[in-house]
Amino acid sequence: MPKHLTASVGLALHLTFVTSCTDSGAVDPPFEPPPDTTDDFAATCQDGTAGDYTCDGVNLVSRLNNLEVGATLGLVNDVWGWTDPLTGTEWALVGHSSGTSFVNLRDPLNPLYTGILPMSPDASASVWRDIKVYRDHAFIVSDAAGPHGMQVFDLTQLRSVTSPPQTFQPTTTYSNINSAHNIVINEETGFAYSVGGSGGGETCGGGLHMINIKVPASPTFEGCFADTSTGRGSTGYTHDAMCIVYRGPDSEHQGREVCFGSNETALSIADVTDKENPVAVSSTAYPSVGYSHQGWIDEAHEYFYMNDELDELYGQVSNTRTLVWDVKDLDDPMVVSEYIASTQASDHNLYVVGDFMYQSNYKVGLRIVDISNREDPQEVGFFDTEPTGGDVSGTDGSWSNYPFFRSGVIPVTSMDGGVMFVMRSGGG
Repeated sequence: MPKHLTASVGLALHLTFVTSCTDSGAVDPPFEPPPDTTDDFAATCQDGTAGDYTCDGVNLVSRLNNLEVGATLGLVNDVWGWTDPLTGTEWALVGHSSGTSFVNLRDPLNPLYTGILPMSPDASASVWRDIKVYRDHAFIVSDAAGPHGMQVFDLTQLRSVTSPPQTFQPTTTYSNINSAHNIVINEETGFAYSVGGSGGGETCGGGLHMINIKVPASPTFEGCFADTSTGRGSTGYTHDAMCIVYRGPDSEHQGREVCFGSNETALSIADVTDKENPVAVSSTAYPSVGYSHQGWIDEAHEYFYMNDELDELYGQVSNTRTLVWDVKDLDDPMVVSEYIASTQASDHNLYVVGDFMYQSNYKVGLRIVDISNREDPQEVGFFDTEPTGGDVSGTDGSWSNYPFFRSGVIPVTSMDGGVMFVMRSGGG
């Protein structure tokens, strides 16, 4: 969500993911599969509804409201996930205005709010919080929050909680940044990228603030990158990004660490292999730019799917639009198609797993889109987390989702409604 606005499932999952979205980067541990919830739901999607929610082929497993995940002040926002490599237990990491909460999904029908990591002591409550995971540690930033920094939290502490909910302290706090809009992690290389920095510290113009996290408890600053031909203030401000070791068809860039930045006004592609000398590869705008918000690449590193958060709100498009970029030539990316949904809601975070895209589109909730034909996406299921919100543009409703759990359970956040755990009909 841009700062100038006021905030008022699982298909048959592929087990080989893009390297930046797996849970640990390690080989499979002695893994005890989560309980089977395939045939047991709190509300099965039948005749277009699951309990109080409209749906298509997506069942409600369980739900926790804001208070039930410790969000006593303000709104729920981001969600990420961690799978304990020793026990196989899946955990939802739920951001909200005053901290990050941890939900145990050992029994997805009865999720357990286990504890909270409060915001940094000198920080302010904020609508924006973002979480990623590397080597069993959570990395957490918050925007418009004052001197928050990047909290690092050792998730293995969750194993020993005997009297939930417990209040935790961070393992460490990286203070070279103050507020930041998002945190991006390339688990293959062990680097984090704070983006949208502001309010003090090394902001890098709001671009990529590059952090070595190979030793998670001892993060170190490595450099900046900002393409000043992008961003509303011509500073290279990056709202969100995805950083990978590139293995696509462009031979010139194969094996390089490449970041795809959603930079308010354009798609920015950068080579950040050498942190002291990062290089702008390309920057490309597209028709009817409202706000280049966030995106995700497919497994073949050929197509990048981007949401524009404000084009619906500004009346630049009639319905929810997702941009399909052909990035087979990183020096010359092209929008080859636009997926125009049947809804009018503003789009927020999206993720790609195999041939499916999982979109959190504010007032119409989770949308599941088949991208097996990469240039012709088709919706195949949905779960509307906002049944009374209406199908209109606006920046309240479903913020994000996490579709990477092996069980097929997908946590989906609703800013006012908490977190819902859903699963595609037929199981994971």
